[in-house]
Amino acid sequence: MKIIIIGSVASGTSVATKARRNSESATITLYDKDTDISYAVCGIPYAIGGEVGDFDELTPRDAQWFKARHNVDVHTSHEVLSIDHSVKTVLVKNLLTDEIFEDNYDVLVFATGASYQTPEVFQNQTFDNVFQVRNIHSGKVIKSFIDRQQPKTAVVVGAGYIGLEMAEQLKKQGLDVTVLQRSQHPMPHLDWDMAIRIEDEMQKQGIQFRAEETIAEVRGTTRLETAVTTKGNVLQADLYILATGVRPNIALATSIGVTLGETGAIVTDKTMQTNLEGVYAVGDVAESFHVITGKPIYRPMATTANKMGRIAGDAMTGGALRFQGILGTGILRFFDLTIAQTGLTEKEALDEGYDVAVLFNIKPDKPAYMAGQDMVIKAVADKVSHRILGAQIMGTQGVDKRIDVFAASMTLGVKAEDLFHMDLAYAPPFSTTKDVVAYTGMALTNALNAAPLMTAQELLALQDNQTEMTLIDARTAESYAKGHIPGAIHISVSALREESASLDKDKLTIVYCYKGVAGNAAQNILQHEGFKTVYNLTGGHEQYQEIAKQAKREH
Repeated sequence: MKIIIIGSVASGTSVATKARRNSESATITLYDKDTDISYAVCGIPYAIGGEVGDFDELTPRDAQWFKARHNVDVHTSHEVLSIDHSVKTVLVKNLLTDEIFEDNYDVLVFATGASYQTPEVFQNQTFDNVFQVRNIHSGKVIKSFIDRQQPKTAVVVGAGYIGLEMAEQLKKQGLDVTVLQRSQHPMPHLDWDMAIRIEDEMQKQGIQFRAEETIAEVRGTTRLETAVTTKGNVLQADLYILATGVRPNIALATSIGVTLGETGAIVTDKTMQTNLEGVYAVGDVAESFHVITGKPIYRPMATTANKMGRIAGDAMTGGALRFQGILGTGILRFFDLTIAQTGLTEKEALDEGYDVAVLFNIKPDKPAYMAGQDMVIKAVADKVSHRILGAQIMGTQGVDKRIDVFAASMTLGVKAEDLFHMDLAYAPPFSTTKDVVAYTGMALTNALNAAPLMTAQELLALQDNQTEMTLIDARTAESYAKGHIPGAIHISVSALREESASLDKDKLTIVYCYKGVAGNAAQNILQHEGFKTVYNLTGGHEQYQEIAKQAKREH
């Protein structure tokens, strides 16, 4: 069997190595028009910033290594120009010699990846100080520019993963950084009530964030001198980074009749085979499906690319591996903030028709006496099945551990009640006795059964509509005096049993504390005292102030 793989980064090389492990008789050839293979794309911003000492650390394996270790022929600087699938041949150009030759295959794999979407205003334009983080070469060019030109100012267009990583690395090198984002908030695949914390971190770090603004006009010849934004602002910077998303490289595949999915990427079956027999697609060029909804999703990640490659390499050589979908799990470090997400956001869950319970759990990653720091977990669960649908976490430490617990749990379809029963590791340097994940399960279980939660947005909407309600601040008198939610009366938890007699038990009642724990205790007391409708404000006073602050920004 002759296998030809087009593309040799994460997914292409994974296909080759797994196929070789299964079969010593297969002939395996990879063609890639780039000069580097199997490199760590996600490490490029850190090499640009100097956190990774040398770009060579991102390219630990070369063509010679693959030949010696796996008997796989890797040809870099070779572009596949066209394919004739009727006779199973590819036309290849050696970009170093301009030689054009033909090769044949029994199995063909598209691992052609994705390309950055270039904003329309930059298309067919070339400026010496405008860059995209595409591959190792582009990273080296950016690094060289910074070292030679010593820029003082930078504009980053796009506030997704690469945009934020580049903003961080440039700021750490002393540049004055401005970030433009087409949508209202950074990281638009997050719920806005979590993404606003990224804006807080930008402000803390001295990065200027311009929401709902991008570049509409460029001025300059060889160098971009000024850029005019969609809001009419004129920007001048020494360095520009375009990080405006990616699109799958599907041209070669569609030229032979490969079918695309509704996301615009190649649709495959669970073996990663396309609609054409013996033709596979893996990595950033291929469409995934969501573990929870079963629906198509395009979320290009290195972990998914490696997984797809291994599955395809196994399946085409007789193995039993099958693709089981993704949750879209991702994580990002942005200065002191770790940002992580898995599964459905609240917005996505509502769009899918779920009736959801939403919890904001603000808890430390370990005890205060071990310098624990608060993290914010937003968890979404289905009110009907109680299944955990999604989690978003932000904090300074311990976030990576918790998001992986949620991802593993959700892959197995656990319910909110199950989180409490997990036997998670505990010692003071690592966790609290009641880990934040277990507490999330407990609080969600309460909310899904007898102790309903209300979000800060819902309370603000009630206040805007001047809804009749009793709003109780269950914190200490000192905390209430320092600041409280408008319209709230103060009754501490310890005094609530006695003073509740003076309240209207038939009126909508909402209780809150600092972060939600004492609010739940107050809610239980009032329910036992016969109050008909009692909500606990999830995330408490702290979450309310964060959302109210955003409301003021918008007005």
